[in-house]
Amino acid sequence: MTAPLMPKATAVWLVENTTLTFQQIADFCELHELEIQAIADGDIAYNIMGVSPISNGQLTLEEIQRCEADEKARLVAVPLEKNVKERNAKAKKVLSPTQRAEKPSAVLWIIKNCPEVMDSQICKLIGTTKPTIASIRNGTHANMANLRPINPMAVGLCSEKELEKAMLISQQQAEIKENKSKKKTKKKAASKAEGVARKCGRPKKEATKQSTKKEKKSVKSKKESK
Repeated sequence: MTAPLMPKATAVWLVENTTLTFQQIADFCELHELEIQAIADGDIAYNIMGVSPISNGQLTLEEIQRCEADEKARLVAVPLEKNVKERNAKAKKVLSPTQRAEKPSAVLWIIKNCPEVMDSQICKLIGTTKPTIASIRNGTHANMANLRPINPMAVGLCSEKELEKAMLISQQQAEIKENKSKKKTKKKAASKAEGVARKCGRPKKEATKQSTKKEKKSVKSKKESK
Protein backbone atom coordinates (compact mmCIF):
# COMPACT_ATOMS: atom_id res chain seq x y z
CA MET A 1 0.00 0.00 0.00
CA THR A 2 1.29 3.49 -0.83
CA ALA A 3 1.43 6.22 1.77
CA PRO A 4 -1.60 8.53 2.01
CA LEU A 5 -1.67 11.98 0.53
CA MET A 6 0.42 14.27 2.80
CA PRO A 7 1.40 11.52 5.28
CA LYS A 8 2.61 13.86 8.06
CA ALA A 9 -0.52 16.00 7.89
CA THR A 10 -2.60 12.81 7.97
CA ALA A 11 -0.60 11.56 10.95
CA VAL A 12 -1.20 14.87 12.78
CA TRP A 13 -4.95 14.51 12.26
CA LEU A 14 -4.99 10.88 13.42
CA VAL A 15 -2.97 11.73 16.54
CA GLU A 16 -5.27 14.63 17.44
CA ASN A 17 -8.62 13.04 16.58
CA THR A 18 -8.30 9.32 17.29
CA THR A 19 -7.08 6.93 19.96
CA LEU A 20 -5.08 4.83 17.53
CA THR A 21 -1.67 3.64 18.68
CA PHE A 22 1.52 5.19 17.35
CA GLN A 23 2.31 1.94 15.57
CA GLN A 24 -1.07 1.83 13.82
CA ILE A 25 -0.68 5.41 12.60
CA ALA A 26 2.95 4.81 11.59
CA ASP A 27 2.03 1.74 9.53
CA PHE A 28 -0.74 3.55 7.68
CA CYS A 29 1.26 6.74 7.01
CA GLU A 30 4.48 4.81 6.28
CA LEU A 31 6.38 6.77 8.92
CA HIS A 32 8.51 5.60 11.84
CA GLU A 33 6.80 5.06 15.16
CA LEU A 34 9.22 7.52 16.80
CA GLU A 35 8.11 10.20 14.31
CA ILE A 36 4.49 9.69 15.39
CA GLN A 37 5.55 9.95 19.03
CA ALA A 38 7.43 13.18 18.26
CA ILE A 39 4.30 14.55 16.56
CA ALA A 40 2.24 13.68 19.62
CA ASP A 41 4.83 15.39 21.90
CA GLY A 42 4.85 18.49 19.69
CA ASP A 43 8.54 18.15 18.87
CA ILE A 44 7.94 18.02 15.11
CA ALA A 45 5.14 18.93 12.69
CA TYR A 46 3.70 21.40 15.22
CA ASN A 47 3.20 23.90 12.38
CA ILE A 48 1.44 21.39 10.09
CA MET A 49 -2.33 21.48 9.89
CA GLY A 50 -3.92 18.05 10.13
CA VAL A 51 -5.64 16.60 7.07
CA SER A 52 -8.53 14.18 7.51
CA PRO A 53 -8.08 10.89 5.59
CA ILE A 54 -11.86 10.46 5.85
CA SER A 55 -12.62 13.63 3.87
CA ASN A 56 -9.93 12.64 1.36
CA GLY A 57 -11.61 9.30 0.83
CA GLN A 58 -8.63 7.31 2.06
CA LEU A 59 -10.18 5.89 5.23
CA THR A 60 -13.66 5.33 6.62
CA LEU A 61 -14.82 6.20 10.11
CA GLU A 62 -15.82 2.56 10.63
CA GLU A 63 -12.27 1.44 9.82
CA ILE A 64 -10.78 3.87 12.33
CA GLN A 65 -13.24 2.73 15.00
CA ARG A 66 -12.42 -0.92 14.26
CA CYS A 67 -8.70 -0.30 14.84
CA GLU A 68 -9.33 1.82 17.92
CA ALA A 69 -11.08 -1.17 19.45
CA ASP A 70 -8.22 -3.55 18.61
CA GLU A 71 -4.62 -2.37 19.05
CA LYS A 72 -3.30 -5.27 16.98
CA ALA A 73 -5.48 -4.38 13.99
CA ARG A 74 -4.01 -2.44 11.09
CA LEU A 75 -5.78 0.29 9.17
CA VAL A 76 -6.97 -0.79 5.73
CA ALA A 77 -7.47 1.96 3.18
CA VAL A 78 -10.54 2.24 0.99
CA PRO A 79 -10.40 0.10 -2.20
CA LEU A 80 -9.08 2.91 -4.38
CA GLU A 81 -6.08 3.35 -2.11
CA LYS A 82 -5.70 -0.32 -1.21
CA ASN A 83 -5.74 -1.67 -4.75
CA VAL A 84 -4.08 1.30 -6.37
CA LYS A 85 -1.30 -0.71 -8.02
CA GLU A 86 -3.59 -3.42 -9.35
CA ARG A 87 -6.11 -0.90 -10.67
CA ASN A 88 -3.40 1.20 -12.27
CA ALA A 89 -1.96 -1.85 -14.01
CA LYS A 90 -5.35 -2.51 -15.60
CA ALA A 91 -6.35 1.10 -16.33
CA LYS A 92 -4.00 4.07 -16.18
CA LYS A 93 -6.89 6.47 -15.61
CA VAL A 94 -7.66 5.09 -12.14
CA LEU A 95 -5.20 6.75 -9.77
CA SER A 96 -5.27 7.36 -6.06
CA PRO A 97 -4.84 10.86 -4.61
CA THR A 98 -1.36 9.82 -3.47
CA GLN A 99 -0.33 8.80 -6.97
CA ARG A 100 -1.67 11.98 -8.52
CA ALA A 101 0.33 14.03 -6.00
CA GLU A 102 3.49 12.05 -6.69
CA LYS A 103 3.45 12.42 -10.49
CA PRO A 104 5.87 15.40 -10.56
CA SER A 105 8.27 13.56 -8.22
CA ALA A 106 8.12 10.50 -10.49
CA VAL A 107 8.86 12.68 -13.53
CA LEU A 108 11.86 14.14 -11.69
CA TRP A 109 13.10 10.61 -10.92
CA ILE A 110 12.92 9.60 -14.59
CA ILE A 111 14.67 12.80 -15.74
CA LYS A 112 17.53 12.16 -13.29
CA ASN A 113 17.87 8.39 -13.60
CA CYS A 114 16.72 7.76 -17.19
CA PRO A 115 17.73 10.90 -19.13
CA GLU A 116 17.44 9.09 -22.46
CA VAL A 117 13.66 8.71 -22.09
CA MET A 118 11.89 11.22 -24.33
CA ASP A 119 9.17 13.56 -23.06
CA SER A 120 6.53 11.83 -25.19
CA GLN A 121 7.34 8.51 -23.48
CA ILE A 122 7.27 10.11 -20.01
CA CYS A 123 3.79 11.44 -20.81
CA LYS A 124 2.61 7.91 -21.59
CA LEU A 125 4.29 6.36 -18.54
CA ILE A 126 3.23 8.85 -15.88
CA GLY A 127 0.12 10.30 -17.48
CA THR A 128 1.33 13.89 -17.45
CA THR A 129 1.81 16.69 -19.99
CA LYS A 130 4.83 18.04 -21.85
CA PRO A 131 4.55 21.54 -20.28
CA THR A 132 4.72 19.92 -16.82
CA ILE A 133 7.81 17.96 -17.81
CA ALA A 134 9.41 21.09 -19.28
CA SER A 135 8.74 23.05 -16.07
CA ILE A 136 10.39 20.29 -14.00
CA ARG A 137 13.37 20.17 -16.39
CA ASN A 138 14.03 23.92 -16.19
CA GLY A 139 13.11 24.20 -12.49
CA THR A 140 10.08 26.46 -12.88
CA HIS A 141 7.52 23.99 -11.51
CA ALA A 142 5.23 25.53 -8.88
CA ASN A 143 6.23 22.94 -6.24
CA MET A 144 9.84 22.53 -7.36
CA ALA A 145 11.31 23.34 -3.93
CA ASN A 146 9.43 20.43 -2.33
CA LEU A 147 9.89 17.86 -5.09
CA ARG A 148 11.97 14.78 -4.27
CA PRO A 149 12.67 12.03 -6.84
CA ILE A 150 10.33 9.06 -6.32
CA ASN A 151 10.60 5.82 -8.26
CA PRO A 152 7.40 5.60 -10.34
CA MET A 153 7.50 1.79 -10.11
CA ALA A 154 7.43 1.95 -6.31
CA VAL A 155 4.19 3.95 -6.27
CA GLY A 156 2.53 2.00 -9.08
CA LEU A 157 2.57 4.67 -11.79
CA CYS A 158 4.30 2.28 -14.18
CA SER A 159 5.86 -1.18 -14.27
CA GLU A 160 9.50 -2.10 -14.84
CA LYS A 161 8.62 -3.55 -18.27
CA GLU A 162 6.86 -0.33 -19.29
CA LEU A 163 9.87 1.76 -18.25
CA GLU A 164 12.27 -0.53 -20.14
CA LYS A 165 10.02 -0.36 -23.21
CA ALA A 166 9.97 3.45 -23.04
CA MET A 167 13.77 3.52 -22.78
CA LEU A 168 14.11 1.19 -25.76
CA ILE A 169 11.71 3.24 -27.91
CA SER A 170 13.50 6.45 -26.99
CA GLN A 171 16.89 4.95 -27.88
CA GLN A 172 15.59 3.71 -31.23
CA GLN A 173 14.08 7.09 -32.08
CA ALA A 174 17.31 8.83 -31.07
CA GLU A 175 19.29 6.50 -33.37
CA ILE A 176 16.89 7.19 -36.26
CA LYS A 177 17.29 10.95 -35.77
CA GLU A 178 21.06 10.59 -35.57
CA ASN A 179 21.16 8.58 -38.80
CA LYS A 180 18.98 11.16 -40.55
CA SER A 181 21.21 14.00 -39.42
CA LYS A 182 24.29 12.10 -40.65
CA LYS A 183 22.67 11.58 -44.04
CA LYS A 184 21.82 15.27 -44.26
CA THR A 185 25.38 16.29 -43.43
CA LYS A 186 26.71 13.86 -46.04
CA LYS A 187 24.34 15.27 -48.67
CA LYS A 188 25.38 18.82 -47.81
CA ALA A 189 29.06 17.88 -48.01
CA ALA A 190 28.50 16.15 -51.37
CA SER A 191 26.60 19.14 -52.78
CA LYS A 192 29.36 21.49 -51.65
CA ALA A 193 31.98 19.29 -53.28
CA GLU A 194 30.00 19.26 -56.53
CA GLY A 195 29.72 23.03 -56.43
CA VAL A 196 33.44 23.42 -55.91
CA ALA A 197 34.15 20.98 -58.72
CA ARG A 198 31.88 22.88 -61.09
CA LYS A 199 33.50 26.18 -60.24
CA CYS A 200 36.94 24.73 -60.77
CA GLY A 201 35.88 23.11 -64.05
CA ARG A 202 34.53 26.26 -65.76
CA PRO A 203 37.81 28.09 -66.42
CA LYS A 204 39.34 24.87 -67.78
CA LYS A 205 36.52 24.55 -70.28
CA GLU A 206 36.91 28.18 -71.33
CA ALA A 207 40.66 27.67 -71.74
CA THR A 208 40.12 24.60 -73.92
CA LYS A 209 37.66 26.54 -76.06
CA GLN A 210 40.15 29.38 -76.52
CA SER A 211 42.92 26.94 -77.42
CA THR A 212 40.76 25.23 -80.04
CA LYS A 213 39.90 28.62 -81.54
CA LYS A 214 43.60 29.54 -81.76
CA GLU A 215 44.38 26.21 -83.39
CA LYS A 216 41.65 26.77 -85.99
CA LYS A 217 42.98 30.27 -86.73
CA SER A 218 46.50 28.98 -87.13
CA VAL A 219 45.32 26.28 -89.55
CA LYS A 220 43.40 28.86 -91.61
CA SER A 221 46.38 31.20 -91.75
CA LYS A 222 48.65 28.35 -92.93
CA LYS A 223 46.21 27.45 -95.71
CA GLU A 224 45.96 31.09 -96.83
CA SER A 225 49.74 31.45 -96.93
CA LYS A 226 49.98 28.38 -99.19
